[in-house]
Amino acid sequence: MDVQQLFKNLKKEAECPLCIETVKNPKTLPCLHSFCLECLDRHANFARRQLKATIKCPVCQTSFQIPETDTFENLPSSFHLNRLVDVLALEDGSVQSQRCNSCDENNTVTATCYCFVCQDFLCASCFEAHQRLKATRGHRNVLMDKLQAQDVQDLIHRPVMCSQQYHEDQPLEFYCEDCKVLICHKCTVVSHDRHSKTDTQKAAQEQKMQIADAVAKVKAEIVRYESEIKKQTDLRNKNKVEILNEEKKMTDTVEKLIRDLREHERKMKDKFREIYEAEQKHHATRVENFELVSTQLKSCLERCQSILERNFSVEILQTNHAILGRCNELLNVRKPDLYMSPHVHYLVEKKLDLMDRVVVTKTDPSKCLAEGQDSKEVKERKETYFVIVTKDSEGFQCYQQDDKIKVNILTPEGDQLKTDIKDTEDGKYTVTYTPQCGGQHRVEILVNGQPLTGSPWIVQVDQHQYQFAFQFGLEGKGRGHICDIDVSQKTGTIAVADGLNQRIKLFSSEGKFRSEIKIDGTPWSVAFTDSGDLLTLVPRSDNELRLFSEEGHFIKHINDKHLDYPFYLSIASDGHIIITEKGDKKINVLSPDGNDLLQSFSAPDCDKPPFIAIYHQDKFFVSYLFPNCVKVFDKTGVYLHDIGCKGSNDGQFNGPRGLVIDKYNRVIVCDSGNHRLELFTLGGKFLSKIGIRPFHVAINSGGSLIVADAENSRISVCH
Repeated sequence: MDVQQLFKNLKKEAECPLCIETVKNPKTLPCLHSFCLECLDRHANFARRQLKATIKCPVCQTSFQIPETDTFENLPSSFHLNRLVDVLALEDGSVQSQRCNSCDENNTVTATCYCFVCQDFLCASCFEAHQRLKATRGHRNVLMDKLQAQDVQDLIHRPVMCSQQYHEDQPLEFYCEDCKVLICHKCTVVSHDRHSKTDTQKAAQEQKMQIADAVAKVKAEIVRYESEIKKQTDLRNKNKVEILNEEKKMTDTVEKLIRDLREHERKMKDKFREIYEAEQKHHATRVENFELVSTQLKSCLERCQSILERNFSVEILQTNHAILGRCNELLNVRKPDLYMSPHVHYLVEKKLDLMDRVVVTKTDPSKCLAEGQDSKEVKERKETYFVIVTKDSEGFQCYQQDDKIKVNILTPEGDQLKTDIKDTEDGKYTVTYTPQCGGQHRVEILVNGQPLTGSPWIVQVDQHQYQFAFQFGLEGKGRGHICDIDVSQKTGTIAVADGLNQRIKLFSSEGKFRSEIKIDGTPWSVAFTDSGDLLTLVPRSDNELRLFSEEGHFIKHINDKHLDYPFYLSIASDGHIIITEKGDKKINVLSPDGNDLLQSFSAPDCDKPPFIAIYHQDKFFVSYLFPNCVKVFDKTGVYLHDIGCKGSNDGQFNGPRGLVIDKYNRVIVCDSGNHRLELFTLGGKFLSKIGIRPFHVAINSGGSLIVADAENSRISVCH
């Protein structure tokens, strides 16, 4: 390296970070950064004027206490910087820093040469003498004005001389381990005679190993910090992307709302335009009618006035009859009514309500989890739960009050299941829900709008399986024939319409015979009212409904003029009487007293009569022997869809008769021809089947099925 470049590098290395000049009287802070003593003191005085007791290192920002003496004089001097300052002084000719070491003590002659063997700076005279002596003639000498790069490096690493009086010519060759200081040979005898001493290089080598070990640890720590810096940088970039994505999501949402509002505005304007054009047309039509009559009146008036003005007797007599007839005709014409436009109002029933917000949280949805979701046995109508645990990006459980936890559980029909979320305010949320039906339920968990890992997933809800409990048969004369059955939700009494013997038999919930009601005619269908009275349908006679108490006492006849050929009846939860008609093939809905026809409807494109109709959750479910299906209608009687079709496979029928909805919201159909009960969801999805001979079915308040086998006059109870 060129010597000038070397000096330039050394000067940069010896620069004070505060004054940006070659350091003067360099002092080293505990953080190992060195500054001019004057600069440090000035820095401390500025801090004191601001009522601060500490200063920060200008390089690494480490804080240090300001000395009570207001000066950093007692800080250690930097050996390396002092040596650099000395060497740099050799390059600057204006600085007279090095004196000759060979002249007398008071000599102030400037050194012009350095002997690397004698380790002395020499003036010109001493250098000449040094060259004349045989003993020193071969020493390595270098002139100050002819320094080379290697000479400068050697000068920097020249031995350090003792600073004790009379020892200045002695290099520091030993290290006192007791005093922890460098000493020369004379010092070992004079002041450190009995101390433990070692060679300088050996002591330095040992401490160099300690420093190297510390440096290795610092390097490892730097690697760890750089790793953390990388992680933090990645997190910062991820955070930036996340915020920008969420901002974009917000913008997209608002823009979509704006588009939807514009579309709504367009439709509303079209609506106003339609109203305007229709009303203007009405008004124009009335104006035309008025103008037509007015024109006719004016024409008649003009004609009459002309005749009167001419005043010819013959003309008057000849036209009198026609004129009077025309006038009477025009005067008696029905005058058009004024068309009064309806009032038009624009009503805002619900203003736009944006339920959005920005959530700033430590919770990381990708780390959150649901505990207990897969381990629980889930059954319909049985309360179950799982726990959502929120965690931060490090995987530690955390709680943030602003976190938004949303749980969507969809039934097999796609309906939303009600859930209850309990926040324990420790990062755990207990989610409780009660499945209303069996089958696969879709569980989706969103934490602050983001899906949980693995969400959504499927939960299989076990269906309730009916088990045969006991069976009983009809008693009395003959075996009888079961036309219909029903169960009192108040007492559990089972009513059986025995059409063959023209009676209604009453049994306890355990199947024990209680009493019977004799009927004049065939009791074709029976149903208990909310009050516990028994309503029976007797067709083909007076097409009447007869009401009895549960004890069998007759209450009244209901001769309904609305009934043509009634077939079966049922009573809805609101007390309305539902009757299927075999005559006009309709489903009629009567008031609770049976006097008023509230509703009447039939299946489109179906010329077959309905069998039994029931009402549940704003829908009518009606069985049809032909075409072998259950038809579903909305509450207004509008046809929606079919359940099942003709056949013997699962979900198919051969003569569907009785039907009921159980407490698990399952449609249970008596598939009489295939000798089984079939279970469906409310939407018509096949669930399961029960092997039994069913014709009619009812359900009691406890959820047990009461199944009638009409051919064998037997009744089975399933729990």
